Amino acid sequence: MHRPAIFAAVLGLGRAGSNVGDHFVQSDYCARVKGATDAKPVHFTTGEPDAEATVHGTADGIKACAWHCLTYTATQALAVGAGARVLGIRLHPGAAAAALALSFATHYAADRRVPGGLLETLATKTGKGNFWRLADHGLNGAYCLDSAWHHGWETVTALIATTKATAR
Repeated sequence: MHRPAIFAAVLGLGRAGSNVGDHFVQSDYCARVKGATDAKPVHFTTGEPDAEATVHGTADGIKACAWHCLTYTATQALAVGAGARVLGIRLHPGAAAAALALSFATHYAADRRVPGGLLETLATKTGKGNFWRLADHGLNGAYCLDSAWHHGWETVTALIATTKATAR
C-alpha cells in the first residue's frame, strides 16, 4: 500500500470519527456549557417541567469542554484504529498518540468558545469577523469557521498519524 493511500484512508477515518464525536457523541450538556465563563455564565435547564435552571461558570465550562474533547478524541481513535485494522494499515503507536494529542488540544482551543476566544480573534484578525457573527440565511459563520479549523487540523493529524505507517 502506498503512503498517499494510507494517508487518504486515515484522513477519511479520522474525519468520520470527528463528525460522529462532535455531533452524536457530544452531550447536550457539553455542547451548551463548554463556553461558559463566570462573566458570561450558561443557564442550563433539562426541559423537565419542574426543573430549575442551573448556572454554570468558568470551572464548569472548562470541564464540559475537556470532557467533550476527550470523548471526541476517543471516537476518532476508535474510528481510525478499527478502520486501519480492517484496511490492513499498521500505525506507529507514537505517531498515532501524537496525532490524537494534537487533535485534542486543537479541538479544545476552538471549542472553548469564550468571548474573544481563539476562533473569534482569528476571524476578526483575518477580516472574517462579520462572517463569524453571521447567523442568518441558513448559515452560521461561527460554525462554518469552527468546521474549517477542525478540518485543517484533521489533515495535519492524519499526516502525523501516518508517519512510519505500514501495510500489514
